Amino acid sequence: MREYAAQRGFDIIEYRDEGVSGAKDRRPGLDRLMRDAKAHKFDLVIVARFDRFARSTAHLLRALDEFQQRGIDFVSLSENIDTSTAVGKMIFTVLSAVAELERNLIRERVAMGIARAKKQGKTLGRPERIFDRAHARSLAGNGLSARAIAKQLGVSHTLIAQTIRHL
Repeated sequence: MREYAAQRGFDIIEYRDEGVSGAKDRRPGLDRLMRDAKAHKFDLVIVARFDRFARSTAHLLRALDEFQQRGIDFVSLSENIDTSTAVGKMIFTVLSAVAELERNLIRERVAMGIARAKKQGKTLGRPERIFDRAHARSLAGNGLSARAIAKQLGVSHTLIAQTIRHL
């Protein structure tokens, strides 16, 4: 990558994530790169391979779309894709179309599954957590922590925190 950039006379800003799983959408180096893209600190991103940048097609396409909106080109050396070229733009367009098709198919499957479940009379959504909210608020008013109240009432401390936040 450095050689590619040097041959073309590009200034280099390096972003790295060492010791952080590449499977995560959020990584310190990647987050900094995306912030700098929004601030227009560069006009080209060079990666060795797609899978070193993004581990899912959806994540890759979100990033490429963001770059495209900001006029930032993207080069993947291993896959020989450069969005500053006509062929690179075409490949990006095809990838985007495939991702959109995948999203629509998932949406259709989910809708069909929900319709089937309703037809079968199944109850959808999370079950309602039934507990004495007034008692929880009273215990909180007496100084008990959300965790202690949750343990006593047999519900999650998050649910208790949400309940007592509205005192």
